[in-house]
Amino acid sequence: MPFPLSVLDLSPVTTGGSGPIALRNSLDLGALADKLGYTRYWVAEHHNLPSIASSAPEIMIGQIAALTKSIRVGSGGVMLPNHAPLMVAERFKILEGLFPGRIDLGLGRAPGTDQITSIALRRRQEVRDADDFLERFQELLLLEQRGFPPEHPFSKVRAMPLDVPLPPLYLLGSSDYSAQLAAMIGVSFSFAHHFASHDAVASMLAYREKFKPGALAKPHAILATAVICADTDAEAERLASTVDLNFVRRSRGDYLPLASPEEAAAYDYAPIDR
Repeated sequence: MPFPLSVLDLSPVTTGGSGPIALRNSLDLGALADKLGYTRYWVAEHHNLPSIASSAPEIMIGQIAALTKSIRVGSGGVMLPNHAPLMVAERFKILEGLFPGRIDLGLGRAPGTDQITSIALRRRQEVRDADDFLERFQELLLLEQRGFPPEHPFSKVRAMPLDVPLPPLYLLGSSDYSAQLAAMIGVSFSFAHHFASHDAVASMLAYREKFKPGALAKPHAILATAVICADTDAEAERLASTVDLNFVRRSRGDYLPLASPEEAAAYDYAPIDR
């Protein structure tokens, strides 16, 4: 039986294109993935990057789900440090209510941006230097499970609509941290092999070996990899040249729109670039 295939889309902005074009490309690709029988279509959350238009996954999820019929649509992911857990719960309950059985809630631990932009995103919240992902995640679960003790100020707070459950949870990670947390509480895990320096095999095995039944009876993991698709090997290599140049630029801190294959072919690579 072949492995189910899915798509993670960052809505890349290209040279000569624009943010609106990138977002509409995502709608078109989501519709195509649905017709081709892909399992999921996930959209990302990044901020202050000229090369990526996807900054509000819950909006894109609603748009893509409305255009498709059977594919699951979700976040890869919502960066929980940027959001109040109650807001995340309500937004995804609304999506689940509109598209029952087709929404995924993938949660990330990183802010998806640089430090200053992260502060701008959170400045009306309680900004801390320490990593508060686990605290926010626990709050999200307690809101859903009505698990706050009676004396807690949030004990009577309900995420609306009340009669809609949260979609299935996925913890996203690029190290062992999220893998072990997902295993401990019994939810799905997705490993970001497309940018991680950590060993994917170690994280995936740690998740499976330490998994304890919770929301899931058995472990379920997704491996995200970077792939170039084309009708021929030659065309795939031509398109891949744009990703090579993007990698070189990002290593220098230049987050520019994705270059065209022609621009990439003409680029003067230094030995260190190669």
